[in-house]
Amino acid sequence: MQAIIMAAGKGSRLGELTGGNPKSFVEIHHKKLIEYNLDILRQVGVDEIIIVTGYRKEAFEELTKDMKDVRLVYNPFYEMVNVLGSFYMGMRYLQEDFIYLHADTLCDPCILKKLAQFEADMNLPIDYKVCDEEAMKVRSQEGKIVQITKKMPVEEAEGEFIGIASFKKDIIPSLQMAVEKLLEEKNFSEYFEAAIQKLLDEKKFSVCAISMGDAFWAEIDFREDYDRAVACIPQYMYKE
Repeated sequence: MQAIIMAAGKGSRLGELTGGNPKSFVEIHHKKLIEYNLDILRQVGVDEIIIVTGYRKEAFEELTKDMKDVRLVYNPFYEMVNVLGSFYMGMRYLQEDFIYLHADTLCDPCILKKLAQFEADMNLPIDYKVCDEEAMKVRSQEGKIVQITKKMPVEEAEGEFIGIASFKKDIIPSLQMAVEKLLEEKNFSEYFEAAIQKLLDEKKFSVCAISMGDAFWAEIDFREDYDRAVACIPQYMYKE
């Protein structure tokens, strides 16, 4: 099983918290965000981890220099493209069932364990709640996810996709084609979810929505996100 981590970001919205390091080097309880994700991925059986870097790639090179299960892929265009462009740089190395995640997003290991079961072709954890404008919102029909976008009116949204997912290897060719098509159309500012939407529209693949329930998760974009994560992260995620 593989994993691909989007880790190109600078984290300018976190201000002094980054200390000039990549966004995912911000620490919560003396542990880097990227280290949380590396540890959890190994716990659930991932044996190859692809990290797509951008800002200060040398920091990742130093951190992972003795990690035999990590492959670094540099996105030289990280300042000109959104996450979709970073995924494009790393997707050619995907050959097995894989987990997709952002380096700045933390999630309870129980959710990653569910993702690693690959119940469907696409497995999407959803936080069912009232969403704000910035959330990556989802909508369902007859119990199946049919739309995933930030542009959805909040009153139509059923919940928020947390930005972590798993995909069976059979879906990789179609996913790659969707990504390439979006970039050919010069959608350089698109999120990865735009490619997921193309697959949803094809209606060829099974989709499993995994309810987050009360499980912890946090996307660290702003100082208030960081403060909440520090206060709410379960102790078993950082204490050995």
